[in-house]
Amino acid sequence: MSPSVQLQEMIRAIRSARTQCEERSVIQRECAAIRAQFRQADNGGRSHNLAKLLYVHMLGYPAHFGQMECVRMIASPRYSEKRVGYLGAMMLLDEKQDASLLITNSIKNDLSHSNQFVQSLALCTLACMGSAEMCRDLAPEIDRLLRASNSYIKKKAALCAVHIVRKVHELGELFVPAARSLLSEKNHGVLHGAVVLIIELCEQNPETLEHFRKTVPDLVQIMKGLVLSGYSPEHDVAGISDPFLQVRILRLLRILGRKNEGASDAMNDLLAQVATNTDSTKTVGNAVLYETVLTVLDIKSESGLRVLAVNILGRFLLNNDRNIRYIAMTSLQKIVGTDHNAVQRHRGTIVDCLKDQDASVKRRALELSLALVSASNVRSMMKELLLFLSSCPAELRAHATSGIFNAAERYAPSQRWHIDTMLHVLITAGGDVRDETVPNLIQLITIASELHCYTVHKLYRALIADISQQSLVQVACWCIGEYGDLLLRGDCQEAEPVQVTEDDALDALETVLHSHMSSPATRGFALTATMKLSTRITDNVDRIRSIVSIYGSCIDVELQQRAVEYNALFKKYDHMRAAVLERMPVIEKNSPGHTNGESTGEATQDAPRAKLKQGELLLPPQQPANQVCNLLDLLGDSEETLQPSPAFGGAAPGPSVNTTSTAGGDLLDLLGGLALTPLAPAPVAPPVPVYDKSGVTLTVSCEKQSATGLTVTLTASNATDADISSFTLQAAVPKSVQLHMKAPSGDALPARGSAKVTQLVVLNNPNKVNLKMRVRVSYTRLGSAFQDTVQIDSFPGLDAAGQ
Repeated sequence: MSPSVQLQEMIRAIRSARTQCEERSVIQRECAAIRAQFRQADNGGRSHNLAKLLYVHMLGYPAHFGQMECVRMIASPRYSEKRVGYLGAMMLLDEKQDASLLITNSIKNDLSHSNQFVQSLALCTLACMGSAEMCRDLAPEIDRLLRASNSYIKKKAALCAVHIVRKVHELGELFVPAARSLLSEKNHGVLHGAVVLIIELCEQNPETLEHFRKTVPDLVQIMKGLVLSGYSPEHDVAGISDPFLQVRILRLLRILGRKNEGASDAMNDLLAQVATNTDSTKTVGNAVLYETVLTVLDIKSESGLRVLAVNILGRFLLNNDRNIRYIAMTSLQKIVGTDHNAVQRHRGTIVDCLKDQDASVKRRALELSLALVSASNVRSMMKELLLFLSSCPAELRAHATSGIFNAAERYAPSQRWHIDTMLHVLITAGGDVRDETVPNLIQLITIASELHCYTVHKLYRALIADISQQSLVQVACWCIGEYGDLLLRGDCQEAEPVQVTEDDALDALETVLHSHMSSPATRGFALTATMKLSTRITDNVDRIRSIVSIYGSCIDVELQQRAVEYNALFKKYDHMRAAVLERMPVIEKNSPGHTNGESTGEATQDAPRAKLKQGELLLPPQQPANQVCNLLDLLGDSEETLQPSPAFGGAAPGPSVNTTSTAGGDLLDLLGGLALTPLAPAPVAPPVPVYDKSGVTLTVSCEKQSATGLTVTLTASNATDADISSFTLQAAVPKSVQLHMKAPSGDALPARGSAKVTQLVVLNNPNKVNLKMRVRVSYTRLGSAFQDTVQIDSFPGLDAAGQ
C-alpha cells in the first residue's frame, strides 16, 4: 500500500485483511506513512491523514501522535481543516492531556468568528472535552452567545453552558438571566437547550430553584402549545408534537413542583390534559405519559390526578412490551405505601405478571405483590404467592419465602392459618428460607398451645414424606421431641387420624440421624428429640439409650458432646432426667428489635438452643481471653484500655451460655444451681436515638439483666432513597467491662426505612465503672464506602446508682 492512499482505500484494505496479524501490518504501514507526512512542513493532505488516523483510533490502535496535529489544524484558517482538527481534538484529547490547554485560545477566537459553523465547532468541542480551567476562561463568551440572534448558535451555546455548570458549579449564576430569556424563544431546539440548562441550574442550587419557580406559568403555556398544536411535519414524531421537548418540560416541572404547593397547583390542569389527550398506543406517547405520571406522583398533586396516574401505570401493565411493564411496576412499587388503595385496583394484573417469562418482570411483580398484601386480602394473595413459590426460579426463592413469612406474621387471620402457611413454605422451599425461620416457627408453635397436637401430626407426616428440606426436618424433630406424647396418643381431632407407635417415631428420628442429607445441626435436633422421647414413652428407653451411646464417639464434636452428656444423664443422673427433659415453657418473643417477622440476632441464636435450659446440658464454649488491646482506637481518649468484641473477627460467634465452670469440675455441675422460681423480666427502656447522619439513624435501648449485666440493642434504619449494603457495627468499651456482640440481623438496609438491622450487645460491668461505649458505623451506598463513629455516654433505663 502506498503512503498516499485515500481513506476509502485504507478502509477497504483493512477490511480485506484475513487475519489480525495482517490487519496490524496494514495499520502499522499506514501509521508510519502518516507520521512521515506530519513531519513535512508543507503538507496539503493533512486533513486526509488525520481522518485516516481517527479511523485507526476507532479500531482501538494507538493514535496519540496525532494530538499536536489536531492543535495545528484547529488554528488553520481553512474550514475543512478546522472541522477535522476539532473532531480529532474531541476524540484524541481530554481534559487530562496537556495538549488540551493549547487549544483554549483557538476556541476563544473561533467563538467570535463570523461563520456560524466555525462557532458551532468551537462550542461542540468545549462542551465535549472542556476542562474546569477552560470553562472558567470561556464562560463569559458562552454567556454572550446565549444572547445572540442566531438560533443555531443559541441552542449549541445552551448545551455548552450545561457542561460548564457541571464542571464548575459556581458559574451557574452567570447563566441564570440568559436561561430565563431563552424560554421566550419559538425555536424548539433553543427551547430544548434552555430547559436542559434550567434543569441543571435548579439541581445545583436551591436558590436558583426558587428563582425559576416563577417560570412555571411560562412552561405550562409552552407545554399546552405542544399538546394542542396541530400537525407539524418539522416536529411530529408518530403523531406526537416534539415528544423530546415535552419530556424535558415535564421533567423540569417535576423539579419545580416538588415540595411546593403553589407551583404544583399551577400545573395540575396541564398534567390532567396531557394524561388524557396523549395517544398511548405508540411508544412515543407512552414515553410522554410515563414522564407525566412521574411528575404527578412527585409533586403535591390532587388525589384525583394521582388516581389517574396510577390507572395509566395499570394500563402499562397490559402492554405487550416487557420494558413498559417493568417500568410500570417499578413506579407502582415506589407509591404503594402512599397510594395503597389505588394500586390495589390493579392487583389482579400485577399477580398475572408473576407468570411472565422475563426474570426482571417476575422479580418486580413479586416485590409489588408482597407489598400489596393486607389484612383484607391476605388469604387470596397468599394463595397466589404460594402457587408462584412452587414454580419460582431458584434466584427468587429466598426472597419469596422471606416476603411470605413477613406478610403471614403481620396479617395472619389465625394461628392455625399462620402455621399452615409457614409449613407449606418449608415443604415447598425449605432449603431457601432464612436462618431465623426455624426459631421463629418454633416460637409460634409454642404459643399456640391448642394446636400442638395438630402441628406435631402434620409435621410428622411431612417428615415421613421428605427429609431433604433441612429447615422442615429441624422443626419436625423439635416438635416430635417436645410433643411426642401427643403424637403417640393419636386423639387429635383436627388432623387426619394417623396411629403412630413409639417405634414409628423413633424410626423417623433414626432416619434423620443416618441420612446423608442431614446437616450436623439437623442431627443435633434429631438427637435431642430422641433423648426427650425417653421421658415421653415407656417401652423403648433401652433403644433410645443405645442410639444416644452410638454418637458418643461421633466425629462431629457437637454431636459427640451432646451424646456424652445425655449418656451421663442416663447413668449418673437418671433420677433427674424427667425434670431436665420436661416440656419447654412458652417462648415469649420480647426482643426489642423484632419487627415485621424479622428477628434480631439474639432471637435467631438463642431460640434453637433454648432447650439447653431443660435438656441439652451442653457446656458453654470458652470465652475468648481478655486481650489487653485498644481495638480500632475507638476510645483513644479513654483512660482505660478497651476490650474488643469477639464478633470483630469476621464470623459471627455461635450461641453460647454465659456459664463458667472450674477446671476439673464435674460435667453436670451445671445443674447444681438450677433455679425453679421464674424471674420477672427486667423492664426495657424505650429506644433513644444516638446517631442521625446522611439518612442513617441509630437508636439504642437497654435491658438490665442483673446487678452487673446489661443487654444493649442497637437498631439501624435507612431513610434515604438508595439501598445500603455491607452495613456493620463495631463497638468498644473500657477494659474492665466484658463485651459480647451477638450476630446482627443482617448487613443490608433497604431504602426508605422498609427494614432495619438490629445488633445485640451483652455487657458485664463487674467493677461498676462509669459505662460508655463507642460504636463505629460502616456501610456502602451507591458504590461509595462510608464510615463514622459515635460515642454513647449514657444508656437509657439505667439509674444513677447502677452501671
